Amino acid sequence: MKIVIIGYSGSGKSTLAKKLAQHYSIPKLHLDTLQFKANWEVSEREDMENKVGDFLSKNTHWVIDGNYSWCHYEKRMEQADLIIFMNFNRWNSLYRVIKRYLKYRGKVREDMAADCPEKLDWEFIRWFLRDGRKKTARERYAKVCQTYADKITILHNQKELDRFTENLK
Repeated sequence: MKIVIIGYSGSGKSTLAKKLAQHYSIPKLHLDTLQFKANWEVSEREDMENKVGDFLSKNTHWVIDGNYSWCHYEKRMEQADLIIFMNFNRWNSLYRVIKRYLKYRGKVREDMAADCPEKLDWEFIRWFLRDGRKKTARERYAKVCQTYADKITILHNQKELDRFTENLK
């Protein structure tokens, strides 16, 4: 089983990846753990591309969460048996991001790079509410939904996510 989870920040991609990896007993890769180095410094693209490429070639089954359209995006989509698009609205996602921040403030989440404690600043909020939902992102998601219609599942809210995970049991 190969699963890709894409979607907007705060929709629960990493949490779902963890659940699916446990359920299917397959390795998981949180792309955020490769995108960042200590203190939120951005990694070199080539380094991240090499690590993702290695993960894809070394594992016959996997779950990968994260977008990063420049990093083996098409390869991930093509190889996936299932693509899950977390299409939560921005306000619901913002609520989830704030809740996550309050839970992990000053701590490093498992699905984040080492030495990157949870933070919530205006730069991220602006990116989250506006830049991360620009027309190019919406068009990219629409293309994935159209191109891979036979293997995509779109989740719009917590109720649909709960129903999806409940059906795994």
